[in-house]
Amino acid sequence: MDSCIFCKIVNGEIPSKKIYENDYVYSLLDISPQSKGHVLVIPKKHSRDIYEIDDDILCEVMKAVKKLSVNIKEKLNPEGLNIVQNSGEIAGQSVFHFHIHIIPRYKREQEYDIDEVAEELRIKEL
Repeated sequence: MDSCIFCKIVNGEIPSKKIYENDYVYSLLDISPQSKGHVLVIPKKHSRDIYEIDDDILCEVMKAVKKLSVNIKEKLNPEGLNIVQNSGEIAGQSVFHFHIHIIPRYKREQEYDIDEVAEELRIKEL
């Protein structure tokens, strides 16, 4: 999609704080994080929402969600985390490219440097 911000990020047209990438998914820090380590996991292939995404791609996205969740737990040690997917404007979807939020939860939020968090969470394999 020419106008999709996530497609532009995947294609390298817009910079991001990339955490992980493989043949199917691209993961980055959210630019408006709800907590330290708030990550987005997006499929490289454009799908508007849960209703459009191919089952095989959805499986790849969920495998990445698990991998990234474990990585967040090991590196940032949150007390818990939320895994959130919004489909449709009324449900809170603001970017109409399927994506999943991984939001670490802490008893007390702390100040942090986004570049340091990106480096700490970055998974170097591809």
